[in-house]
Amino acid sequence: MPLRSRIPRGVELLRNRLARARYFRGHGVHSPFVYDLVREVFMRRELLPGDRGLYEALLRAGVPQRRAVQLQNAAIRCGYATFGMNRAEGDLYVATCDLSGEGLSALVRDAAASGSTVAVLAPYANDERQALCRRIVAAHRSTSVDNRGYLLLFNNYLPKQHFRL
Repeated sequence: MPLRSRIPRGVELLRNRLARARYFRGHGVHSPFVYDLVREVFMRRELLPGDRGLYEALLRAGVPQRRAVQLQNAAIRCGYATFGMNRAEGDLYVATCDLSGEGLSALVRDAAASGSTVAVLAPYANDERQALCRRIVAAHRSTSVDNRGYLLLFNNYLPKQHFRL
């Protein structure tokens, strides 16, 4: 029996949290773009001034309010004017839990081709989705940010980096 299967779940969660500790509140982030996201978006609890369309759509889709605020603020901060929920439309593609497998992979491919950003909600919902998100991050050519509640895949001029917050 492998050692990994004998380790209690609590120890595995502790290892996950320790691996992410270096990025706590932006410390250890050597990308000005991602540092700005951490400080000005992820740590902010109130909505920035601007359009609330994404926020309202996320709440209707069952996304927790804190995550909806963060994604709306990220869209405002990055200058994304339009979005598509589970479809390749706009500046920001949002993949909810309803989209998985080949549909999610196709959405990520379309975003890479058009230069749009993808927000994959609940990347740790189950083992299959977690494995798929790992493969997507490994194949991604630009910066990706894993914020536990969602995975952001930027398709822009940024170098290939992966941040686990």
